[in-house]
Amino acid sequence: MSEEERDMMKLGIIIGSTRPGRKAEAVARWVHGIAGKRSDAHFELVDIKDFNLPLLDEAVPPLMGQYSHAHTKAWAAKIASFDAFVFVTPEYNHGTSGALKNAIDYLFAEWNNKAAGFVSYGSAGGARAVEHLRLVMGELKVADVRAQVMLSLFTDFENFSIFKPDTRHEKSVNAMLDEVIAWGSALKTLRVK
Repeated sequence: MSEEERDMMKLGIIIGSTRPGRKAEAVARWVHGIAGKRSDAHFELVDIKDFNLPLLDEAVPPLMGQYSHAHTKAWAAKIASFDAFVFVTPEYNHGTSGALKNAIDYLFAEWNNKAAGFVSYGSAGGARAVEHLRLVMGELKVADVRAQVMLSLFTDFENFSIFKPDTRHEKSVNAMLDEVIAWGSALKTLRVK
């Protein structure tokens, strides 16, 4: 691996649902496929389901960085390894999924001074889930970008279940990734100590 490749941004595409029959995995794989055509960052799928995070069970607040459970330490190491994120989120009751919010709440410093973009889906394109996440990102010192991808259950999912995105969304994914990579690169200097 060249020095340029080692210095390349690492971007985690987070699958933000653990629900049986979830659509987030298909959406995240689609985003990863589009991202894989780019050469300006390394992209990795991160499935919160793989970390088996129970409802937040750390006694000490995440701000302290004193994790006691193996699942928290594994999650913290994974998130710390990235420079930026794309959160793939459903919209449940005008917000993000409880599983994604729980996974985010486990950590603090590992999120700081990084960039994030959003791909959402729902009856209103998941717009309200993203608005919810933007508030959370501000508290975690994550710079969330303006460009986002909103997928409709009515037009991007056959029979509300099989993911078949409109081709116009690929342009939106790339616009969002352009912003996340630019901001993630700029914020890298804040994390160098």
